[in-house]
Amino acid sequence: MTHPMNKDNDFDWKAFEKQAIARLLKGEELSGEDGILTPLIQRLLQASIDGEMQAHVAENRPNRRNGSKGKRVKSTQGLLHIDMPRDRDGSFDSGVLPKRKTSLGEGLDNKILALYGLGMSYSDIRAHLAEMYGLSVSEAALTAITDKVVDELTQWQSRSLHPVYPFVWLDAIHYKVRYEGRVITRALYTVLALGLDGHKELLGLYVSEHEGARFWLGVLSDLQSRGVTDIFVASIDGLKGFPEAIASVFPHTRVQLCLVHQMRNSLRFVPEKDRKPLSRDLKQVYKASTRDLAQAAFQSFQTNWGAKYPMIVKSWKANWDQLMEMFEYPEEIRRMIYTTNPVEGVHRQLRKTTKTKGAFVSDQALLKIIYLTYKRISSKWNAVPRNWGLVLQQLYLLFPDRLPPINQ
Repeated sequence: MTHPMNKDNDFDWKAFEKQAIARLLKGEELSGEDGILTPLIQRLLQASIDGEMQAHVAENRPNRRNGSKGKRVKSTQGLLHIDMPRDRDGSFDSGVLPKRKTSLGEGLDNKILALYGLGMSYSDIRAHLAEMYGLSVSEAALTAITDKVVDELTQWQSRSLHPVYPFVWLDAIHYKVRYEGRVITRALYTVLALGLDGHKELLGLYVSEHEGARFWLGVLSDLQSRGVTDIFVASIDGLKGFPEAIASVFPHTRVQLCLVHQMRNSLRFVPEKDRKPLSRDLKQVYKASTRDLAQAAFQSFQTNWGAKYPMIVKSWKANWDQLMEMFEYPEEIRRMIYTTNPVEGVHRQLRKTTKTKGAFVSDQALLKIIYLTYKRISSKWNAVPRNWGLVLQQLYLLFPDRLPPINQ
């Protein structure tokens, strides 16, 4: 699309509008190298820079304009051709497009970060920018742009947290990372919380070589150092030593073992022909309305299946108190804590972004894409849980001395 200019070399808005509408009706793109809006963006940028020069020479007389020099500028609209004005004493430098800058930084950088956060590789991003915007961006430049998120990630990882979180879900997800010439498995520790306002918040992301209670102890200590003083209920899987790690940092926190994990682990011992009837009997345990009824259902399960599957009975007995923790609370709270599914839901969204990745080149590369994905998905975390007002009222009744006064 050519620039709609009249004989005075001014932008012909009527001509632009006519051409733009005609192209829109044809279904042509708004942005890109030949996009409908590209001439307008270029014109606005040119006018802004010319305005800067006019103000500069007016404030620095007898300095005056001294022609212009063409400059090609990369942007998400494609390549823009700008006439950079010059002055006699060479003191002018545009704030919009400073000397030696050849791209409209934030706009292009944000586009690249968005693509990277969607799981695209550098080669895919380069191809996309070339096809959509006519831009040639080196892999080194892409690395420099995506590395800008590292400082933001570091600040996010060390930010202050609220002192009280009613519910926290803790779990780990595993990735392949290259380390000293070999590919190893790394555990990404995820801490998802629900605040007193009913909104979800990811408190932290941590990377370690293996998932273990010892590292979780460090994670919990980090949360404490950043201002967390109390957690009411922590929902976790059955990792050995995990409840003890929680108790050592937050001694008043109650632990709920994930019943979904417990069911999965139980069914590992069961052949296909027994799975449905056995699952049905086990569901009677955690779907009971009271702890006493759950105990009765488990006794029935033990009678029916204990001789054939003693390892299942042994596992449930060993974890019984923390599996039954949910019965200490009303139904509304029980539904929120009986499983680690909330944090596993976050993991599913992370996997959608990273599923095309073989092995990450470093822990930092892994954290960059995970953090960008979290920023994208958390922007939609606007809703609070159903009946949150009722849940909050129940929390004040259950934990009156551990919550801030209602009038605060």
